[in-house]
Amino acid sequence: MTARCCAALLWLCLPTFAVAAAPPVGERHGIAHTPSAAVRDADHRDSVRYTVWYPAQSGAQETALTIGPPGAPLFEVGTAAADAAMAKGRWPVLLLSHGNGGSARMMGWFGTAMARAGYVVIAVDHPGNNGVDPMTEAGSILMWNRVDDLAAALAAVQADPALATDIDTTRLGIAGYSAGGFTALVAAGARPDVQRLLAFCRAHPADGVCAPQAENPTLTLARRIRVAATPELAPWVATSGDDRALPGVRAVFLIAPAMVQAFAPEELGKVPSPVSIIVGAGDTVAAPATNSEVAAAALPKARLTTLPAVGHYDFLSSCTALGKTRVGALCQVAADQNATHGAAITEATALFDAALSATR
Repeated sequence: MTARCCAALLWLCLPTFAVAAAPPVGERHGIAHTPSAAVRDADHRDSVRYTVWYPAQSGAQETALTIGPPGAPLFEVGTAAADAAMAKGRWPVLLLSHGNGGSARMMGWFGTAMARAGYVVIAVDHPGNNGVDPMTEAGSILMWNRVDDLAAALAAVQADPALATDIDTTRLGIAGYSAGGFTALVAAGARPDVQRLLAFCRAHPADGVCAPQAENPTLTLARRIRVAATPELAPWVATSGDDRALPGVRAVFLIAPAMVQAFAPEELGKVPSPVSIIVGAGDTVAAPATNSEVAAAALPKARLTTLPAVGHYDFLSSCTALGKTRVGALCQVAADQNATHGAAITEATALFDAALSATR
């Protein structure tokens, strides 16, 4: 099933996170470990940084979250209270995967809002493919191994005594933006086919997914093929089609998902969870016709919302005035970004409230 909705209408239906009485949000950071991180990380570390946003106890003092140099931020993310005590309860859990070259904090607008709506959100900085560390070719090629990062971060949170007591991992959802949408589909049970994606890109080299990405412009399709065949990466590429489904995922939220052409329709058809997809009609990086619409047509329980005029980078955190002068394309938005963010949060809250209810 698909649905096309207007951002303005969705903005009128904002959930309770917009109410002044909403609980404060806490933020906590940690380090997890997974072997594939060492292949992707520039310094061959096996570590994965993660951020957790969660409902905090009443009285926690939030401060502004930003991205950029101290005193000269480039992006405004939201607010949270560092290391605040978690509010007592049994909170459902969401795993969150950022886009190519992004970061957990870049998706903080979404993570903090979902925490305010009653979820514990675990986001990661994918090794070798984030905006904090040096980008690597391995990090941009071994996208299926991003699921390892989510699994490791979830295990670390389950072992953290400050968080573990009040989370309910039997109510698990996953969300992803752009390449993170690909990650979410792999984690939900769809197995990618590298040769299928290569065939698509050979036939459609100008497609936004196939062209060199702004975050790593020298990594052309030809270069990807050569690097993937090296002795260092070939064994990891050979496992690309393995089943990496995370146990217990009950709902999936995709924001402008990319690389959907890596999945055969029958693989997407195996995803049992309800999936909600939101994308902008003006997206030229992960074009709806070759990504979101393909996913919506093949997934058995899909809902698609297309926002007029919205582009790919509208789903990043909002740029400051300084950011607009320094960051370039990431700050060029054609629609009301607050309305775009609000529409995504409304859709995600509706999906996860229905799928992760304690009574289900």
